[in-house]
Amino acid sequence: MNMHEKNLTTKQQAALRRIPSIERLLAQEGFLALQEKYSRNLVTDILRGVVTELRRRIFEEGTSFDSIDESIYLQLVQSKLHEITTSTLRPLVNATGTITHTNLGRSLLSESARENLCQVAANFINLEYDLETGERGHRDHITQPLLKRLTGCEASTVVNNNAAAVLLTLNTLAQGREVIVSRGELIEIGGAFRIPDIMAASGAILREVGTTNRTHFRDYENAINESTALILKVHPSNYKIVGFSSTPEISEISDLGRRNGIPIMEDLGSGSLIDLTRYDLPREPVVRERLDAGVEIVTFSGDKLLGGPQGGIIVGKANLVQQIRENPLMRALRVGKLTIAALEATLRLYLNEDYLLQELPMLSCYARGHEELRSVAEELMTNLSRVFGETIRVTIEESRVQIGSGSLPVETLPSLSVVLESQQMSAERIAAQFRIQRTPVIGRTQDGKFWLDVRTIGKRQLNWVIEAAQSIAFTS
Repeated sequence: MNMHEKNLTTKQQAALRRIPSIERLLAQEGFLALQEKYSRNLVTDILRGVVTELRRRIFEEGTSFDSIDESIYLQLVQSKLHEITTSTLRPLVNATGTITHTNLGRSLLSESARENLCQVAANFINLEYDLETGERGHRDHITQPLLKRLTGCEASTVVNNNAAAVLLTLNTLAQGREVIVSRGELIEIGGAFRIPDIMAASGAILREVGTTNRTHFRDYENAINESTALILKVHPSNYKIVGFSSTPEISEISDLGRRNGIPIMEDLGSGSLIDLTRYDLPREPVVRERLDAGVEIVTFSGDKLLGGPQGGIIVGKANLVQQIRENPLMRALRVGKLTIAALEATLRLYLNEDYLLQELPMLSCYARGHEELRSVAEELMTNLSRVFGETIRVTIEESRVQIGSGSLPVETLPSLSVVLESQQMSAERIAAQFRIQRTPVIGRTQDGKFWLDVRTIGKRQLNWVIEAAQSIAFTS
């Protein structure tokens, strides 16, 4: 008996003696079966952790475990093994009212993108291999022809997100030199992405012009000097300046750059390949239009409004894109075959806009009509009312949704929400109960009620919400 055990009660000492040795437990039939499925080292390590925790509770909490059965060790180890060998990523229902939700994985991929992902994941592919010559090629050959057709660019490349696209482009074209940016475009968006910080990290020198709300053509013109490398335009991704504000047209800036031999770069953030007003959505700048207006390098996201995988797309003049490709940072920021596979399949959908609404899940969510929303809301309300009875009052309320992830920051879309209110349970308690279900349901609390926005709820998600509600009603 060591010094620590001398201070224990008789019951605690007896409890410690009842803990079997690790080797004895590992020799039992149940543990032998586990060692056939998992490595002995893993099973042993977890078992030691279980035993250590029991000993801690005996020492610190005075627990005696009088009726403990040795089978509990196997159950605890099995539970822990299941926990660490099961994916942490779980499907859930996004009923928050933010469609492209960064915290919930942003864009849903199309069926063709998912199929292409599976095909590429299961096979060797011609990622950087020219099948005609038998020599090494470049991975941009997969998406570049599509981006040329869809945007009118001369060349393109893809990196892991739009922040990387901005960083890489600035580092390539403006390291150690000045980049002119309007003060009204020195944005910060989620995840601490700040244009001044990205510029500093790239090695470029920020040259601010104008004021927060008004920047004139002469401000850009007067800022040009022998150290100027780029003029950068930044589309506001999460705010809009209204009222007494102005900024020159992009065509004016492009003409200024062309006359002075200075490239114009524009960070479009979300980026859109099509005119969204066709689907009764607010207008966003279209990539092709910016290139047609004389912008030489445009960067934008592969997800968000485009509806593909996370990625940063760089399109523009061939000589500038080639310089970007040759930057040593490209190796660190480039994307792998899975991102390229999903992006390629997504871009192909844009070749036929007539079917885009049916094929692209995110666009379908954005453009969903009121009648369809009403049908989903009524079906969900009917089922939840049946499940909860008088415990929770269920109604339908009008609501507004955001596109999300910095896209269309000011504009919201009309929607409908199924709203839960209870005298017995707070809105926060209802929200917590929905979050811990086998398929978590994520809504929002507002005005003492729990709101489930239906714009992102399809048939499968509707069934998941009902199953979650049934589980909550059964356990409450």
